[in-house]
Amino acid sequence: MNEKKNIAILGSTGSIGTQALDVIRANTDKFSVEVLTGSGNADLLIKQAIEFNPNTVVIADESKYKYVKDALLPHDIKVFAGNASIADVVKMDSIDTVIAAIVGYAGLESTLSAIKAGKQIALANKETLVVAGDLVTKLAKENGVNLYPVDSEHSAIFQCLAGEFHNPVEKIYLTASGGPFRGKTRDFLQNVRKEQALKHPNWEMGAKITIDSASLMNKGLEVIEAKWLFGLETDQIDVIVHPQSIIHSIVQFADGSMKAQMGLPDMKLPIQYAMAYPQRIKSDFPRFNFMNYPQLTFEPADTNTFRNLSLAYEALKKGGNAPCVLNAANEVAVDAFLKDKIGFLQMSDVVEKCLQTATHISKPGYEDYINTDKETRMAAAALILKIEPIKSI
Repeated sequence: MNEKKNIAILGSTGSIGTQALDVIRANTDKFSVEVLTGSGNADLLIKQAIEFNPNTVVIADESKYKYVKDALLPHDIKVFAGNASIADVVKMDSIDTVIAAIVGYAGLESTLSAIKAGKQIALANKETLVVAGDLVTKLAKENGVNLYPVDSEHSAIFQCLAGEFHNPVEKIYLTASGGPFRGKTRDFLQNVRKEQALKHPNWEMGAKITIDSASLMNKGLEVIEAKWLFGLETDQIDVIVHPQSIIHSIVQFADGSMKAQMGLPDMKLPIQYAMAYPQRIKSDFPRFNFMNYPQLTFEPADTNTFRNLSLAYEALKKGGNAPCVLNAANEVAVDAFLKDKIGFLQMSDVVEKCLQTATHISKPGYEDYINTDKETRMAAAALILKIEPIKSI
């Protein structure tokens, strides 16, 4: 890399955003920060802006605009507010790569805007492809935009395909840690609380994705994302539970040969790979030692206990706006679980009911996705109101 890449980080105060800044901090000769955006954590956004001195900062929470603007006034940093501003600033000519790390459906609009502006995308927001994969991939192709996956599993597939893009893929295997409740029964899950679900055994992540990991919805979303990233059919994508999280995913080719990408569970590695692609740059990340892992084990995913994974497969097979319904219902259900309004297993009940009752659109456009998301959230919220609140223990 001869010239610095100017980076825009959408969601800089979240887990992926802060780790992306760690990568930049360690490679200031290769990357500079052009734009930072945050949702509501104004203090952290201000701290990041003062350290990295971006051209522009956007705070999504408009009520905190004046607070952020006043704090950054002495630093000559432009400050804007609101989601519309995020979608607008990604068009800046000075931006080379956009790290799309806003959690959930909220990240769709700004990612689409960046693609239309011809920016290369380091995609950490899997929901963008889950909700509107057909639209996003077509738009990327039309605008000559590459989507570099940041999810560890999709980064692994991408790395395994390097030099192999002309060879047909027979199958891919996405690995799952199994989360904190691997091997547990439905009876056990009936009474688990958010504090238990938020204790992931291998990865440090934000609350929403950690709950998704515990319920296996995260793996379901990744299955849908993989379909669009790599142009695969549903039956070409399999999920295997690998508790050690060392093999991040596997590609099987037409001749039966398999490639796996391995390493310690550290999100900074796939973030750096996406930012620096096509180069691998030196890092001081901890190295894997085979002697510390004398056994790597694998087992099938328990879709009877963790129904979210099978619901995701169903939505993918149904196609159209069904994955959008799945995502919207899940976001509402996870939020309700985190607020102690519903139980762990009831999240799947809400998602399943929404998939059964939502109006199916086989070939949705952008407005259809917006309407589907809005209607599903209302339907999910109505379902949750009918569920008896879980009692404190």
